[in-house]
Amino acid sequence: METGSITTPFGRRSMTLGMLASQVMAGEIKPDQSVDKWKLFRLLCEAKPLLGISDRALAVLNALLSFYPKNELAQGNGLIVFPSNIQLSLRTHGMAEQTVRRHLAALVEAGLLVRKDSPNGKRYVRRDRAGEVDEAFGFSLAPLLARAEEIEQLAAAVMAERLHVQRLRERITLCRRDIAKLIEAAVEEEIPGDWQGLYHKFRDLIEGLPRSPTTAQLELLLDELTALRSDILNRLERRVKSTKQRGNADYIERHIQNSNTESISELEPSFETKQGAIAEPDNDRGAVTAEKGRGKAAHSIGEKEEEQSRRPGVRNDGGGLKSFPLGLVLQACPEILAYGPDGAIRNWRDLMAAAVIVRSMLGVSPSAYEEAANVMGPENAATVMACILERGGHINSAGGYLRGLTRRSEEGEFAIGPMLMALLRANAPAGRKVG
Repeated sequence: METGSITTPFGRRSMTLGMLASQVMAGEIKPDQSVDKWKLFRLLCEAKPLLGISDRALAVLNALLSFYPKNELAQGNGLIVFPSNIQLSLRTHGMAEQTVRRHLAALVEAGLLVRKDSPNGKRYVRRDRAGEVDEAFGFSLAPLLARAEEIEQLAAAVMAERLHVQRLRERITLCRRDIAKLIEAAVEEEIPGDWQGLYHKFRDLIEGLPRSPTTAQLELLLDELTALRSDILNRLERRVKSTKQRGNADYIERHIQNSNTESISELEPSFETKQGAIAEPDNDRGAVTAEKGRGKAAHSIGEKEEEQSRRPGVRNDGGGLKSFPLGLVLQACPEILAYGPDGAIRNWRDLMAAAVIVRSMLGVSPSAYEEAANVMGPENAATVMACILERGGHINSAGGYLRGLTRRSEEGEFAIGPMLMALLRANAPAGRKVG
């Protein structure tokens, strides 16, 4: 049992106010207060950075707790343990006795233990006739019980800080990835701007971070990376908006002069009309009867175009192909309307601008589109892109398909008419209006 008196250390060890405060705190423990010693030890391991103790000191404390006979630290069970340094060395897996003494002193200085030294400095216990502990000299675990609530709060603070740092690092990683890929996309798309300077600024921020940064340094880096990412996004968004608003021939030309190449895959069977071939059958033929007037007109136009496509070697104006009215193209390919300036297509320039956007969206290389525009003519190339968009779900490689149609157009084996008529028949029941 504990006497509750204030004791001073044996020998040359001096008494400090910290030791006195620990003993006073230990004397204020409530009679019914108790705590699980191993749960408290796990909290101590979490709160280690704030308590200023090392992992080796915790190993010594773990050995001391193993000498406490109960799982619950409580005033009624007695809070003094008295193992010798040799026993502690064995329980700490062979730690040297000098090291054990040093870490015991560190635990006392941290206010987690209180020395209750005997007159000769030895650790032992006196028992009464019934075998109960009458007086013990060693290390008191009372400060652990007295500071249990404080230790729990410190452990919670450390865990919250660790989670905060983890989330900071995750957000920094996302910012780094976004900035690198956005700059890479801007360079590949040849968007004007000092992208090299922005990249050097980005690298300077990353390389300026220490190997073991503090939380404040991570927060500062995240703020700077977030600002840099916002700057890059604003530049790209302004470019996208100006692209949608302008849609002029100069802009189209700048895009189709890009030197990127794309491998040519096998052509899809859809939309191919060889010499002497008839347009592909359509599953929705009953749609012609739904709107007889427009269906008959479209059918008559389709028959004329099919006749022209059957004539060997027949080539028309406009890049070797006959151009069709814009209204007919939009009626057959209504999906292209969403990509026009302000969601509408009013003239051929709007259609060509929308075709450039669709070209990029479908992964068609600028060189493939430029070749198609040179062979078919700009208006016909835009018409073909509208048709490819309309049947995009049936085409595996839009770029390869466009290159194949370009080759057939050069050889006089391709006509746009049957392609438009097939789409016109398919879209006839929808009754969509041209924008």
